[in-house]
Amino acid sequence: MEIIKRLFSFLIHLDQYLGLIIQVCGLWTYLILFLIIFCETGLVVAPFLPGDSLLFAVGALSAKGFLKIEWIYLLLIVAAFLGDTVNYWIGYFVGPKIFSQEKSRLFKKEYLEKSRKFYEKYGGKTIILARFIPIMRTFAPFVAGIGKMNYFKFLSYNLLGGWIWVTIFTLGGYFFGNIPMIKNNFSITILVIIFLSILPAIIEVVRGKKENRK
Repeated sequence: MEIIKRLFSFLIHLDQYLGLIIQVCGLWTYLILFLIIFCETGLVVAPFLPGDSLLFAVGALSAKGFLKIEWIYLLLIVAAFLGDTVNYWIGYFVGPKIFSQEKSRLFKKEYLEKSRKFYEKYGGKTIILARFIPIMRTFAPFVAGIGKMNYFKFLSYNLLGGWIWVTIFTLGGYFFGNIPMIKNNFSITILVIIFLSILPAIIEVVRGKKENRK
């Protein structure tokens, strides 16, 4: 049990051990980082894996020469895209089977219909916005698949959202991650970036509510 706890703690704080992983694994680090981002975005059982903080740390270490920014940048964009794609199709094929259980208290058919209507109306914005919100980032594409969101529509937002997410955090870490003030306040920096990223969406939601009231 103690070993499992330590392993879980290691996975959650993986960004803090990134320097050690690079020293031990060498070029295999690229594959490890690819799999982490892929699993965090592609498997609903792995929302605990680091996302934003890991990307930022990767950028900061790339600036120091530990990783090649060109390789890791492109690799993580592909991982983010494939992760959401796999998650969508898991939801698409597995979701209906879950919701077909009439007597289930948690999974009812009306939930499926509500998901479909929600993604028809807010789908694109949801997929892009979810990239910047932990937990939601893992479940949004899964629910999109359950709601049978049009795949080609999902595909375009998946590409755009994945590219924006990886670009902001990885290049943000590359250019600013080693500044002492930012490095010493890493957690606060991540929260500020997330807030600024979703601020336009928050403003739009508030405006929409005001217009509905009028």
